[in-house]
Amino acid sequence: MLHRSVSIAVLLLAATSAAAQSPLETRRAEVFAAERAFARSMADRDFGAFGRYVAEDCVFFSGTAALHGRDAVLGAWKPFFEEAAAPFSWEPDQVEVLSSGELALSTGPVKNPQGAVTARFNSIWQRQPDGRWLVIFDKGGPP
Repeated sequence: MLHRSVSIAVLLLAATSAAAQSPLETRRAEVFAAERAFARSMADRDFGAFGRYVAEDCVFFSGTAALHGRDAVLGAWKPFFEEAAAPFSWEPDQVEVLSSGELALSTGPVKNPQGAVTARFNSIWQRQPDGRWLVIFDKGGPP
């Protein structure tokens, strides 16, 4: 009976340990959630929400030109929010977090309104002191 009780206790401990996320897995899940919310701002046509994910000192690439700073990025992206329908959408399919837990890469497909993949986005996120994640670098590339 003692052997069975110990076996059950070991199994319960293993199940509990497997269910608990490591700190990096927690951060990874946070970035997936932030990227999905960032993408949802485009789908919802919510320019204010979009801007809340863009860091003040960011760099976003527009073709071969680099847009430096939040104001430049928001100025360049505002036209994408002017029509009733979003001109494109994106969804992360991979997120990796540095061992420090402070920087992360998210990447995934960019789709046109018909759902065809037209590009791939690559974003670098930085964890802020208050726990929020903001995009500091963004660059698209071929699918």
